[in-house]
Amino acid sequence: MEQFLIIILMFGALYYLLLRPQQKREKARRELVRSLEAGDEVVTNAGIHGVVAEVEDAVVWLEVAPNVELKLSRDAIHGRTPGPSDSDAEEADDDADADEEHDG
Repeated sequence: MEQFLIIILMFGALYYLLLRPQQKREKARRELVRSLEAGDEVVTNAGIHGVVAEVEDAVVWLEVAPNVELKLSRDAIHGRTPGPSDSDAEEADDDADADEEHDG
């Protein structure tokens, strides 16, 4: 009887350590895909980066270059890409200011 209890506890631990986190990640990804809107910067499962141009029921139109759009299944979207953070923007401004000082 004790061996049976140990086996059940091992399966319970396996569920909480491996399966449950995977289910949470998949649920979060499904929610992200459901909430896509035009203008969102995303990356596909194939590693293609672009901006969502239009969202239909099961299809997303992804603009990857000016006047170049790809028709993709919603399931092909891996996630949103983070926009430039405020610190990155400040560094870019500082670099531009430093270049202006050297130029003129």
